[in-house]
Amino acid sequence: MIDDLLHRHAAGGGTRAARAAAGAPARPRLHTVVVTCMDARIDPGVLFGLDPGDVHVLRNAGGVVTDDVVRSIAVSQRKLGTTAVLLVQHTGCGMATFTDDSFVADLLAGTGRKPGWRPGAFTDPAASVAAGIARLREDPFVQSGTAVRGFVVDIGTFALQEVASAPPPPAPRTSRRPRRG
Repeated sequence: MIDDLLHRHAAGGGTRAARAAAGAPARPRLHTVVVTCMDARIDPGVLFGLDPGDVHVLRNAGGVVTDDVVRSIAVSQRKLGTTAVLLVQHTGCGMATFTDDSFVADLLAGTGRKPGWRPGAFTDPAASVAAGIARLREDPFVQSGTAVRGFVVDIGTFALQEVASAPPPPAPRTSRRPRRG
């Protein structure tokens, strides 16, 4: 399988990639990080009509906001000038086919060890996106004022449904209660 990919590279893939990336900046033109699932059916470049150099793309199982996603966003923001995060998950995701506990049990049975990370399984992609938005808005390493929006892609039609996130909590009251007496 890897040899097939290397053959594709040698047969012109490398040349096409170099041509496509010619002149593309390392700093994304759209100042945006796209976080999405590693599902092979989802191509963020095609989905959003992107060109090389437009955005940073972070992919993992489920498009879940993990510590490593936050690490990459922090680097992207502080070193490469991104100011927005687009979180995209999808219907029919494989992460909905198991639970964290069952996956950890499988790993334990197969390796004799538990991972130091949470798999991030979910049953409702909209709820998972909402949780990811909340985490990004609350994380001290994601710059204050970052525009964060989240969507669920219908894997059959590729229509986008925006996930409404909870508004930020109100600022604490600073007024004092009147004294009696």
